[in-house]
Amino acid sequence: MYLKIEDKRIYYNIQKSGSNRAIIFVHGSGGDSNTWKNQAKLDIEYDVISFDLPSHGKSSKYLELSLDLYVEVLNHLIHFLNYEEVVLCGHSLGGAIVQSYYYLYPKRVKALILIGTGSRLRVSPVILDSLKSNYHEYLKALPSVEFSKSTSVDIINDYVKETSTVGANVTFKDFSICDAFDTMEKTTSINIPCLIIVGKGDKLTPIKYSEFFHNKIENSDLHIIDDAGHMVMLEKPVEVNNTLKSFITNRL
Repeated sequence: MYLKIEDKRIYYNIQKSGSNRAIIFVHGSGGDSNTWKNQAKLDIEYDVISFDLPSHGKSSKYLELSLDLYVEVLNHLIHFLNYEEVVLCGHSLGGAIVQSYYYLYPKRVKALILIGTGSRLRVSPVILDSLKSNYHEYLKALPSVEFSKSTSVDIINDYVKETSTVGANVTFKDFSICDAFDTMEKTTSINIPCLIIVGKGDKLTPIKYSEFFHNKIENSDLHIIDDAGHMVMLEKPVEVNNTLKSFITNRL
């Protein structure tokens, strides 16, 4: 399905539950809504929604990409779908987006779910340089950077194939947005239920990022998942889904 914003279209996928509540999943750098394919049919009394950020997946191309644009598109989607209660779940860059949305509109968010992300998301210059100078080498390095050594080759190859369609320029912009993101001083102001999930082997957003959230957000749960890296929702879908379902069922 598509949301129309002026002359642009934003693709979104929705699994309806008959409820007036929704959980919206926001993907990370160089990804698209398919990142959440294993969460699309969560057995919960919430509609489950994922969408492609501008210039990603099936959404329209934009000349200029920014964190403000991504937050604005999320806001358009929330207004368009008109739910009484919204839970926002973001991975990596998506985590920056949902945090930023919450800081702007705290009363519109029932809970936050932060997966493999941080309140500051500095990016290695090596990653940024490879995106600008040698995209093939960037894609070649993805398995060792974003996944646990124990993760299935098929899962890794599928992800690399998908992210390669987004392209170097958009992915570079995404990581540049991450590199500039820093809301550490605001973290203690998050006063809604917050679920924090991280892969034990996450190299891009290490466990200490999630522990910072847990220490600063009073109403938070932290789950560290073994044998998983940065793409924990793809690597360990059963564990992630069980954790999501338990949080939504017992804490909201």
